[in-house]
Amino acid sequence: MSNDTTSPTSTRRKFLGMAGMMGAGAVLAGCANVGAVNPAKPNYDASIFNFALNLEYLEAAFYLAAVGRLNELTAAGGDASKVKLPSTYTGATNGVGIAGMSAEVRQYANEIATDELNHVKVIRSVLSTAAVSQPVIDLDAAFKAAGSAASGGAITGFDPYANELFFLHGAFVFEDVGVSAYKGAARFLVDDSANGNLENAAGILAVEAYHSGAIRTLLYQRRDTVAAAGLTVAQIVQAISDLRDSVDGNDDRDQGIVVGGNANIVPTDSNGIAFSRTPRQVGNIVFLKAGATSGGFFPNGLSGDFSALLSL
Repeated sequence: MSNDTTSPTSTRRKFLGMAGMMGAGAVLAGCANVGAVNPAKPNYDASIFNFALNLEYLEAAFYLAAVGRLNELTAAGGDASKVKLPSTYTGATNGVGIAGMSAEVRQYANEIATDELNHVKVIRSVLSTAAVSQPVIDLDAAFKAAGSAASGGAITGFDPYANELFFLHGAFVFEDVGVSAYKGAARFLVDDSANGNLENAAGILAVEAYHSGAIRTLLYQRRDTVAAAGLTVAQIVQAISDLRDSVDGNDDRDQGIVVGGNANIVPTDSNGIAFSRTPRQVGNIVFLKAGATSGGFFPNGLSGDFSALLSL
């Protein structure tokens, strides 16, 4: 969370304006104007980062469970007991994780798990008592539903913890969404160097983009492998991409790992710019239904009131 000129402690202190905004007891609804910064722009910063915290709980839970470290989520302020896992998966807390995972992919997964856990820690730290608690997270039925929907019913009982390849497909479900979510939120943040919010959001976005690139590369290397129901890795990835596109709007802002027969590791528009998603579009994906406020990976909804954000 630091940069070349600012120590981690100093950056954390500026993040969300701890000395000012949070210390003054900012309202999480984020509707109050901050006249000293920009009288014409409502301050959604705290609400945006609490929305992001819900997503970080999800990503941290997914990766920590994959490498047998799920209990670390509770120690960081989350709640491992609120994470629903496939009944056949027993590796979530044994320090090993997915059976048969290669040493290389396990290292990738451990690094990403640590990054996502640190995102939970830093956002909770700067929000302090205003940080929302972890909601119930479903990594079982939600993945089964997503797998079936993406494949037109051809894939049943999808379990991202069954093997290394399924894990990579499960990771793909989240990674591009995280990048587009932080990119889309940038326009709503108060651009004030004193609180460091925009810079820190950009820093998290960059990390999520590194994660996405790693997962997309690993999947591309296996693109011609038949993964399930007679479908290749590239076909399943494209199906997941199409599913996300089907619920996040009428345009085509999602891309698979092969476009026009060529590698497509970095999904961008024609100008080489990453896509954005609004909070509503992100919600459509994680709830697995357009316009929903609960369901999918958050069966009971998010922690916090995000009605204002979801209307943006």
